[in-house]
Amino acid sequence: MTIKQKLHNIIFENDTKAGRAFDVALLWSILISVLLTIIDSIAYINLHFRDEFYFVEWIFTILFTIEYLLRIYSSEKPLKYIFSFWGLIDLLAILPTFLSIFFYKYHYLFVVRILRLLRVFRVLKLVRFNRESSSLMRSLKASSYKIGIFILAILAIVVLLGSLMYVVEGEENGFTSIPQSIYWAIITITTVGYGDIVPHTIMGKFISSFSMLIGYAIIAVPTGIVTVEMNKLNKKSKKCAACGNKNDEEANFCSECGAKIYSDEDEAIKN
Repeated sequence: MTIKQKLHNIIFENDTKAGRAFDVALLWSILISVLLTIIDSIAYINLHFRDEFYFVEWIFTILFTIEYLLRIYSSEKPLKYIFSFWGLIDLLAILPTFLSIFFYKYHYLFVVRILRLLRVFRVLKLVRFNRESSSLMRSLKASSYKIGIFILAILAIVVLLGSLMYVVEGEENGFTSIPQSIYWAIITITTVGYGDIVPHTIMGKFISSFSMLIGYAIIAVPTGIVTVEMNKLNKKSKKCAACGNKNDEEANFCSECGAKIYSDEDEAIKN
């Protein structure tokens, strides 16, 4: 086995002792570096320990840069890894420190490293979480058109309400333009209500009350759309007779135990 193959097994695989140890060490390094970045943003600590934190930050950056280069070197398809989701996240994890040389406070973007902790699902072999996340993504994809239409309808509503409030309230009450009024409509419908812009006229307060009620109704719509799609996917799944695991409708073998999955027609023929 070549050095490149050994590195690939350690870095990309976790079915060996060395590979698992590497992943666990990597996860702890990511966690510690993110925590240090968060602590460094505290004014008192940054004032008294700025140099120490900056030194440690560069140590982590150098380590993660070496790891990133080794991933590219040991990858079977380097370009595929570089432009993959994990490849881009790994790159973003080391860029902030280099950017901080030219731009102040950019090193705080180190917190993007927290996304690398998602590898814990692979390291700990939490197959159930991966399967459930895949089910959620399929549900979101199936309901994307409905959600898209819903968002367009909301945009139309906020533009209409914003324009209406601009006419009713006017510039003297803080609604200085239609975009400013649309901003008010968005924070009202989403029930955020910062309070920086408030209606003063009776008609404006009536429209505001109506917008708030619409907001509560709107919150439930996307949840309902995704839930319906998830129920549809669950109904189409095949249940393994050996372990009870739910599989995709097209599956012929169980993803959990590998047993053969028989359809209702096959069961009828057997009986």
